[in-house]
Amino acid sequence: MQIFKGKVAAITGAASGMGRSLAVELARRGCALALSDRNEAGLQETAALCATHAVKVTTQMLDVSDRAAVFEWARLSNAAHGKINLIFNNAGVAHTASAATATIEDFEWIMGINFWGVVHGTQAFLPYLRASGEGHVINLSSLFGLMAMPTQSTYNASKFAVRGYTEALRMELELEGAPVSATSIHPGGVATNIVNSSRIDKQIVDATGLDEETHRRRANRLINVTTPDAAALQILAGVEKNARRVLVGKDAWVMDKLIRLLGSAYQVLVLRRARSMLGSPAKSSSAPPAGD
Repeated sequence: MQIFKGKVAAITGAASGMGRSLAVELARRGCALALSDRNEAGLQETAALCATHAVKVTTQMLDVSDRAAVFEWARLSNAAHGKINLIFNNAGVAHTASAATATIEDFEWIMGINFWGVVHGTQAFLPYLRASGEGHVINLSSLFGLMAMPTQSTYNASKFAVRGYTEALRMELELEGAPVSATSIHPGGVATNIVNSSRIDKQIVDATGLDEETHRRRANRLINVTTPDAAALQILAGVEKNARRVLVGKDAWVMDKLIRLLGSAYQVLVLRRARSMLGSPAKSSSAPPAGD
């Protein structure tokens, strides 16, 4: 998809961050929009920004973990716009917890939004993308869909799942010769509201001696690498090139190269960083060596 003008894009999580930046940039390029989010005020702000570019914009309050609601939004969006060419499954949440103690409820919450939301959006819009004759599925994974991080097991699980699902989908569409493609997006640190709205397990707070505000402040310093507007430009450039995978931000590019170079030994570097951040004591030299 090399030209966005005259196309119609659906975007989840459009009330702020990358979702808003994608919407505004697509509108600037002449793309009509079907926008959704749970944050009604933010959603209407995004719609107003997009409407200044004289494109049709529709909005829908939406919980992407609700499969029936996502399918109904897809139907309504197609009816309102006459076609859908792109679906950006962008909505996401974050969670900090120990892998050993994260509850089933924690996993159900984050997987419901980060993974099942992607599956729901993909399956709901695919028939309309096929019918358009030129469709594209854009699913937001993460740098943490390429590498793991202590205290991020639930988030890692959801984003690794998005990556695997999207890459399999891409190959199936190619085998079929469908007029639809798929791209997996892997942002590094993008300055969005995801940290401020994240959940932090009390056991992490107790174990580290750091309150939630300190955890969020430190995390925000780490993710303040790429602006949402810059991220949107990189994502759309990848879609234009029909890239299989799009790395967003210099940190994502650097870590991807390290992971490819070091294999699973990248974990040693991550552990050093995690110990300095969390105040975790260094392990004894009797620990088993890293292997690939």
